[in-house]
Amino acid sequence: MRLTQGTFSFLPDLTDEQINKQITYAVKNKWAINIEYTEDPHPRNSYWELWGLPLFDIQDTATVMYEINNCRKQHSGVYIKINAFDNTRGVESCVLSFIINRPASEPGFALLRSEDVSRNQKYSFHSYAVEKPEGSRY
Repeated sequence: MRLTQGTFSFLPDLTDEQINKQITYAVKNKWAINIEYTEDPHPRNSYWELWGLPLFDIQDTATVMYEINNCRKQHSGVYIKINAFDNTRGVESCVLSFIINRPASEPGFALLRSEDVSRNQKYSFHSYAVEKPEGSRY
């Protein structure tokens, strides 16, 4: 199963050249960029670990690519994504988010169904990744 979160998630993995082009677009639009990573990509887990500090007022893409490569070296077996934020409306709105690194094996999710009051059905997701201890999930 392939995780489909963010822009480009239904496409094959982006190459470094394609990632660089997306970052060039974000820099041209003066968007702030950050890099995040996680072992647990549950759809409701919106708070991934932040790699370093957000990159504000970046003039060239080499800085971002340097940080991406450092994050990949340190966390090669987890999900890594890029986020770009636009502050032209006075708030930091996420305008671009895409996954740039995946573990070799993506265990996926289970849909759990349970019965509630008056036989109503409740549904929830369960990530297979969390069945292993943190640090050894992938």
